[in-house]
Amino acid sequence: MLSGQLVGSLFSMAGRVCVSRGSARSGAIGPVEAAIRTKLEQALNPEVLELRNESGGHAVPPGSETHFRVAVVSSRFEGLSPLQRHRLVHAALSDELAGPVHALAIQARTPAQWRENPQLDTSPPCLGGSKKIRGTP
Repeated sequence: MLSGQLVGSLFSMAGRVCVSRGSARSGAIGPVEAAIRTKLEQALNPEVLELRNESGGHAVPPGSETHFRVAVVSSRFEGLSPLQRHRLVHAALSDELAGPVHALAIQARTPAQWRENPQLDTSPPCLGGSKKIRGTP
């Protein structure tokens, strides 16, 4: 069952599943998130694409689109190392990574790997900006 934090939409077309999970603060999908989704769909033809805007958990203004987590499941990853898979994702999102996106956590899996563990990881709490613990660099 999908989490109650699911604020985007679930679409199933020809066996493909795409999930958007926005930040807990906002249910709207912004232009950066939409561009990421479109570019990954075009470049990798994923069977599963889960995208989460995690900007709300960081020291950024409300409504920001700077921190994302993505799970991409594609047969294009067959036979590729994790580094080669990440390079494909980075190539598809070069404009976003050069501009508005500050951080992108990537889970790039083959369909068989996703079947073994069909879950989008969670990021640790942000300790940047004003959230740093005193005495740490």
